[in-house]
Amino acid sequence: MDMMRRSTLARIASAVLVIGGIMQPTSAREMDKMWGEQVMKLKATDAERGQLFEEGNYAMFIHWGLYSHIGNLYKGKSYYGIGEWIMNRNMAGIPVDEYKALAKEFNPTDFDADAIAKLAKDAGMKYIVITSKHHDGFAMYHSKVNEFNIVDATPFDRDPMKELAHACKKHGLGLGFYYSHNQDWTFPGGGNGPKQTADGTKVDFKYYYENKCRPQVEEITTQYGPIAIVWFDTPGRIPREYVEELVDIVHKNQPNALVSGRAGYGLGDYQTLGDMEVPNANVEGIWETVDTTNDSWAYAWYDNYWKTPEDVLHRLVACVGRGGTYMLNIGPKGDGTVPELAVRTLRKAGQWIKRYPQVVYGTDASPWQHALPWGDVTMRDTTLSLCVFNTPLEGALYLPGLKTEIKSARLLGQRRRQAKLKVQRRDGWTKIQLPARISEKLVPVVQVELESRPDVDPGWGIDPSLETTILAQFATVTGAKQETRRWMEKFGEWKHVVRVWQWEQGGKASWEVNVLQPGYYNVDLTYNGKGRIVWGVDVEGGQHIQNQQNSSHNYQRFPIGWINFPGPGKYTVSVSCLEGDLAEASLKAIHFTFVD
Repeated sequence: MDMMRRSTLARIASAVLVIGGIMQPTSAREMDKMWGEQVMKLKATDAERGQLFEEGNYAMFIHWGLYSHIGNLYKGKSYYGIGEWIMNRNMAGIPVDEYKALAKEFNPTDFDADAIAKLAKDAGMKYIVITSKHHDGFAMYHSKVNEFNIVDATPFDRDPMKELAHACKKHGLGLGFYYSHNQDWTFPGGGNGPKQTADGTKVDFKYYYENKCRPQVEEITTQYGPIAIVWFDTPGRIPREYVEELVDIVHKNQPNALVSGRAGYGLGDYQTLGDMEVPNANVEGIWETVDTTNDSWAYAWYDNYWKTPEDVLHRLVACVGRGGTYMLNIGPKGDGTVPELAVRTLRKAGQWIKRYPQVVYGTDASPWQHALPWGDVTMRDTTLSLCVFNTPLEGALYLPGLKTEIKSARLLGQRRRQAKLKVQRRDGWTKIQLPARISEKLVPVVQVELESRPDVDPGWGIDPSLETTILAQFATVTGAKQETRRWMEKFGEWKHVVRVWQWEQGGKASWEVNVLQPGYYNVDLTYNGKGRIVWGVDVEGGQHIQNQQNSSHNYQRFPIGWINFPGPGKYTVSVSCLEGDLAEASLKAIHFTFVD
């Protein structure tokens, strides 16, 4: 899909509602209804608005505020979950007056906007989006309409957003502002905030909107030069007319700025997926995934579960390979510094991006439409970039379903004599042989030049040298329910899965698979449920196997047995839940590993 067409698809945006104070995507039916209410007219500025977003594909998100000073340690007690929600009743439940008084202690004298912008630049990111006001109502800039801000309420007495705007301009980065337009826990009338003013007057959302929200959006879109994005969040039940007005304000004051999909009512310029959600299948239109370097968005003193450079690159390439943008968050400490382990990861990943910029920037989605057992693919015109995250033991990459002729294949970063790779074609598969020694130790990249734009059968190939995992998301389902499930491990730490569950007798989840190497394959299933469950696996017109295994509340992997594919070609494989608690058995994936 070329860049201009992707720009014209910018109308796709996520519809959201608030359940228990946390953003949740609506059902597909509700999203379709919202889109049915609105016909977006393309504007001349669409391509300009989306250019940085589309060509960059990688950005820095920053959650930093008064909550960073607390760092999830309040009155000697640690609270486990996302740090920016520390005030909320689901965390420490800090009263409004008590929370606002903490601003007197917030003095981030080590904040260095230039160092953060340089970090983003070194990491290979193209723009920064930072929290100008989160749900706690504390403005991280000098707001003239409300004194609960970093200049008027703290001893810091500086506007870090002005400093960051200057630093982004210096380093050639775009700048965007996060703004919580619905929730405000400290201003009267704000979503989930006080219901009356200090003098006891009862107020509603309109009071908050007119006295704080709207004028602050005017401020952030007029006082900091050109900005690339205004990132609204958790719209809840904010009236539609207010969202329309806010979007109009952004587009009036910043004609080239994009509005995030979480503005609400499908009125954003692009789609924002769920927190920490990296999609498994290609997504049409302009979209982003937001993720974080550890588990919390804002700084939490205990959170040292950092993503490695390989983790970051894997998730980045997965997003780019699905056709989108990856925005990765850092949570500076209360003193303004960025945790060193996050810095190390970003810089190391950035060095790889600098070596292979063609993998990330200005690319289109993978023609396979999903990851492959050895890694993932991005594309520019007739060039494929194969990113190898799982090197096969036999040293060969297998590409199923590629019909286009290959002009050449070479391993980037390799000495010239070893860079050119041998390519073989057989039974609709392409085999690319890697050298015995590979110079790139982080993520090797194979560049494949095609005779024309790729023509690919995006179905599932069973790799003969690597375990092949196929998710339940891609199954054709009868006699069972296929749905997306989202849950939190810790408060605010989202997990996502598409599962098949609520099985009926005779229900099936089926996939068409392409087999190159005939023989026996070990089959495992990843599932959860209650008690012992009997699963069956069938090859249509061929072998049936079944086995009983235990289950647990979380997804675990269990072996079922060996199944035979007697020759190369396409087969339909089905999974059925035969005995046990069929309603609670929840299938996540099937796995194939060649045995003999």
